[in-house]
Amino acid sequence: MKTTKAGSMKFENQWDDAAAAHCMAQAGDDPADRQLALRVYTSRLIGQNPDLVMHGGGNTSVKLTRRDLYGNEVRVLHVKGSGWDLGDIEAPGLPGVLLDPLLELRALDALSDEEMVNQQRRNLLDSSAPNPSVETLLHANLPHVFVDHTHATPFLALANLPDLDAALREIFGDRLAVVPYILPGFGLAKAAAEVFETNPQVEGLLLKNHGHFAFGATARESYDRIIAHTNEVCDWLARRRGPLKPAAAVARGPEPQEILPVLRGLVGDVMAAHQSNPDAAMPVLDLRDGAEVRDFLASRDLADLSRRGVATPDHVLRTKRFPLLLTRDVLASGRAALAGAVETFLQDYRAYFDRNAPRFGGAKTLVSPHPCVAWMEGLGLAGIGATAKAASAAADLAEQTLEVMREGEAAGGFRPIGEADTFDAEYWSLEQAKLGKGVPPVLTGRVVLITGGAGAIGRACAAAFAAQGAQVFLVDREAAALDEALAALGPWHGGAAMDITEPGAAAEALARCVRRFGGIDILLSNAGAATSGDMAGLDEAVLRQSFELNFFAHNAFARAATGVMRAQGRGGQILFNISKQAVNPGRNFGAYGLPKAATFFLLRQLALELGPDGIRVNGVNADRIRSGLLTGDFIAERAEARGTDPDSYMAGNLLGREVEARHVAKAFTDLATSERTTGHVMTVDGGNIEAALR
Repeated sequence: MKTTKAGSMKFENQWDDAAAAHCMAQAGDDPADRQLALRVYTSRLIGQNPDLVMHGGGNTSVKLTRRDLYGNEVRVLHVKGSGWDLGDIEAPGLPGVLLDPLLELRALDALSDEEMVNQQRRNLLDSSAPNPSVETLLHANLPHVFVDHTHATPFLALANLPDLDAALREIFGDRLAVVPYILPGFGLAKAAAEVFETNPQVEGLLLKNHGHFAFGATARESYDRIIAHTNEVCDWLARRRGPLKPAAAVARGPEPQEILPVLRGLVGDVMAAHQSNPDAAMPVLDLRDGAEVRDFLASRDLADLSRRGVATPDHVLRTKRFPLLLTRDVLASGRAALAGAVETFLQDYRAYFDRNAPRFGGAKTLVSPHPCVAWMEGLGLAGIGATAKAASAAADLAEQTLEVMREGEAAGGFRPIGEADTFDAEYWSLEQAKLGKGVPPVLTGRVVLITGGAGAIGRACAAAFAAQGAQVFLVDREAAALDEALAALGPWHGGAAMDITEPGAAAEALARCVRRFGGIDILLSNAGAATSGDMAGLDEAVLRQSFELNFFAHNAFARAATGVMRAQGRGGQILFNISKQAVNPGRNFGAYGLPKAATFFLLRQLALELGPDGIRVNGVNADRIRSGLLTGDFIAERAEARGTDPDSYMAGNLLGREVEARHVAKAFTDLATSERTTGHVMTVDGGNIEAALR
């Protein structure tokens, strides 16, 4: 996701009368349901533009009249619910809350966040609905039927200006009013209502250091104002835009594969120490190195900008207050310098916690003190998260912050909330209550590269690892099949189409994996092909070709993966798909069995040599799996040669049952999660005494 330049383009109004009418028609005849359908429609228009709202930011609402169980008319507020994204929201994502009890709360002098959530939940129409937004009371206190709240990039630049009031008057006159910064919740809702009531003719509110509200009597009026207001700010910023400061020439820094694995391992050390778990997963990294990012990171006042803060408090949970700044000198000075920068960040973050937590009497629990964003001069920025999705969100918000900073500095300065307010947002009690709840899948955060990833076994393994939380990077020669496999996995995975027997292919595949995820935890060297023919008459070129795929490619990928794992400094695992042919040769299969036997020995040799690095090496011996190696015609041919039918041939083992690709995948994931196992080969063949290892 890439944010737009706030000062260089217009936000397009996407309203379409036919689409709006279609939404209402689908909702049926009930007037309230039809209005809710329009609310869903314009919410999606807003949510599908990342420069208006990003990663769950922003919210929308509509006020309706419905009938209760007894037939009485009641006023209801439908407002965005927790866990829903405006970009694909549906009606259940806008839970209905009785409006009048919410309005009565305004008479209170104070209300804790926990009691506010309780009051909102006790007035839900559907008790199983998600929690209404923390800004529900703000929506309720405004009298308009439709209310929209965004964190548009240009409005964030405006909201963080040092002389916001003057800028707002210049752009809007008295059509928008400013609400002072207050942490979202009961206090902000009361303050916003009071500001509105001093000038009830305003079209919207600008929440200082936070975001933008617009409202109207209809869905279209409110949405039109969101777009129009944002474009007015864009025009104002465009007249002021210029370079931050005279920038240095944007020279390219080190290659990502030189830095990201080291950074990933160092941050992984911090996360493991926080969890008191030496085997804890490292984070996933998401690199952004476009020209605009690198241009920003070449600015001469980069160190100062890196210590300014967040564009809106909503960002701090994903990005922390400051990024980890890695200058050219640090990047060029090796692992020790990188480790020193990470240690400095760690100490600064703990000091920040120690300064602010006492205000809450010991009620706050330190979150993992690792950086969530890295600014790398000459290289780019990286989002850092427990999963690819989390890392991507951090990177998206970091890119948006760069744009907000650029625009704000050109228009008078970027001056976000200070330390105490940032801490209050980051350590908000409702977020603290979530700590320790939920257990992520066992392989969450692990990066798995699978060769032959588009084949039957490769796809089964990819699905098995992804189901356990891993980020999967597939490598396969067949581009179309690879695209199909990646589409089945979903958006948070990656891949590369290449012939793995080509010189340099392994290094290139690992470099692409590092660019995508920051490193690698598990190599599943799976690709192979069966070559048949009797050894005495076999063309030597055919044998050499089989060795290239079935041995040398395995060796090359193991070497390349080892280099990345050593750079990370936190171990890893190499898994080989071997074959029963490695220990139990079959007639006319020497050209396949010989390189597989060599790979079997390679497994044992690497286990011996890589153990001190914490890199485990294991494998699977499988037999008779329907795949690219074992096609229908081949199965029929082998069955006929043995005087049986294809199904009986495939089930020709001690258990009398066919072994499938999913069974092989299960063996690989079992090995991956067996943390103290190395040098082991697991047999998955249904039972074949002649192929038994012992």
